[in-house]
Amino acid sequence: MNALIKDKTMVVDASNQVLGRLASVVAKKVLEGYRVHVINVEKAVISGERRRVIAGYKLLERVRTLRNPYRQGIRRPRRPDRIFKRTVRGMLPMDKPKGREALKRLKAYIGVPKDLTNVTPVRFPEADASRLKGSFITLSELAKSLGWRERVEHANTGS
Repeated sequence: MNALIKDKTMVVDASNQVLGRLASVVAKKVLEGYRVHVINVEKAVISGERRRVIAGYKLLERVRTLRNPYRQGIRRPRRPDRIFKRTVRGMLPMDKPKGREALKRLKAYIGVPKDLTNVTPVRFPEADASRLKGSFITLSELAKSLGWRERVEHANTGS
């Protein structure tokens, strides 16, 4: 079975793909009307030195609101699938109905779910991490440093 099925459904493999480049391609596909299932999200990579990437994401946890500065700030995702979905969300026009509908057509999975095992996934060469010359960190390493505790029930859940 091919990754592009007749009802505009696409399965994308995120392993060894750069997070931002992959997210921009996926955002364009969901805006075009495709249903996109992204598998192996925890294996996507973020370019940059490990300490610097983790510090950048942890900096977002300390953001507070002016309305109530003593309360915990904006909730940020810690799971790899939700971090990916949040990245794609930032590339969609969420203030318009087409952007909100597009986000509903996106599913991100940790690992490969059973119903997608016999599908050949699509890989985008422009997002391939082999083009990186410097250091990088995987999304699962980032999620673990942010406090994600990998459990069995988290695997293969579409969020």
